[in-house]
Amino acid sequence: MGLAASIRRLPVEVNCRACYSLPVVQGLEFYLSLAVALVVAYLLAFWVALLIWTFRDIRSRSRNPLTALFAVLLVAVFNIPGLVLYLLLRPRETIAEQYERTLEEESLLQELEEQGACPKCKARVEDDFLLCPNCRTRLKKVCAGCGRALHLRWNVCPYCAREAAPAVTAELTSRLG
Repeated sequence: MGLAASIRRLPVEVNCRACYSLPVVQGLEFYLSLAVALVVAYLLAFWVALLIWTFRDIRSRSRNPLTALFAVLLVAVFNIPGLVLYLLLRPRETIAEQYERTLEEESLLQELEEQGACPKCKARVEDDFLLCPNCRTRLKKVCAGCGRALHLRWNVCPYCAREAAPAVTAELTSRLG
């Protein structure tokens, strides 16, 4: 007799109590179902996080509640492809970035206005010019008390507190006198 035949005749005893109470197949199913449950929980948490991120992002980019609803529904229904579509369709700038850009533009315009331009011919003029050198438009008037340049709309000299003559009267007096 061979060795294989003698091994077949030996009684096989298993001393493992866990093997009798939980078959190997059931243990594998348990771990497989646990892994599936964890993956599903992770995907659900990821989906909810995408919805929250989309809502926060669209609220920072638009004040319209209908736009926010549309964006969240897009991601809720289509998931990752919906997120990609949202990223393509969303406004480029946030509301804060738009506000900063507007402030920047206004600041640049104010700087250009402060540099001075003739209201008639739009030529650049210095701050202390009384007349435009190109078209001879009166830009400022002279205070009779201290001789400083005053804006045409000022009625009182802020330097010497003297009443300023109206621009037309001062111009006529300079022509007559």
